[in-house]
Amino acid sequence: MDSRQALIEAAFADRARLPEAADAVRATIADLDAGRLRVATPGDDGWTVHAWVKQAILLYFSLAELTVMEAGPFRYHDKIPPKTDLAGVRVVPPGTARYGSFLEPGVILMPGYVNIGAYVGAGSMVDTWATVGSCAQIGRGVHLAGGVGIGGVLEPPGATPVIIEDGAFIGSRCVVVEGVRVGREAVLGANTVLTSSTPIIDVTGPEERVLKGAVPPGAVVVPGSRPRRFPAGEYHLPCALIIGQRSASTDRKTSLEDALRQFSVAV
Repeated sequence: MDSRQALIEAAFADRARLPEAADAVRATIADLDAGRLRVATPGDDGWTVHAWVKQAILLYFSLAELTVMEAGPFRYHDKIPPKTDLAGVRVVPPGTARYGSFLEPGVILMPGYVNIGAYVGAGSMVDTWATVGSCAQIGRGVHLAGGVGIGGVLEPPGATPVIIEDGAFIGSRCVVVEGVRVGREAVLGANTVLTSSTPIIDVTGPEERVLKGAVPPGAVVVPGSRPRRFPAGEYHLPCALIIGQRSASTDRKTSLEDALRQFSVAV
């Protein structure tokens, strides 16, 4: 157990104890900003969420004070400053990462946004107007295309954040929220919306297979709809369709291009 964990958990349960945990909270956010600590970590048995780290983020909002911040001709009024340690990261104005997030060297941040607690792996691109919500975990070699919305999950602290694993491609205007996990090398076609309750239907076999909350590795997914009867009549509700599988090519770019071409996926 991290030596700060007990202090932070006690302060989260009783805010009167926040002053004695203040240094631990600030040190935890500094470690998030430097990539020494993560909200969630991958392992052989899946992902582990470190609830006390998310508690530290929530406590940090109570400790931080509203201040005026200036960046060139722009002026902001907020509690959390922009991230300044961006060694090896390409940031295209007005792309912004918030203090307490971490971007590995090799990340490209177009005019998008990365929130506190988020982690973005090497070689990934956060494209124009894409947003990475608080605590989201983005793997290496991921492409978040224009206008993608990756939701933030701060509360409850034990809840799993949105996780996009290595090599995934998230097409334009996709929305992934509520702790959904997108597996390695998966492809989401443009405008796919995934919540924890969205049916993800594998239609590649003789019978449909319905999943929720997770896209399997390598799956090619597009938006769809399915009928549902209500007292007022029959209406079509959104779902996501797994229409194929990305090839196991060792060349990610070739594999992606083949998948997009083969399944006519709009990105």
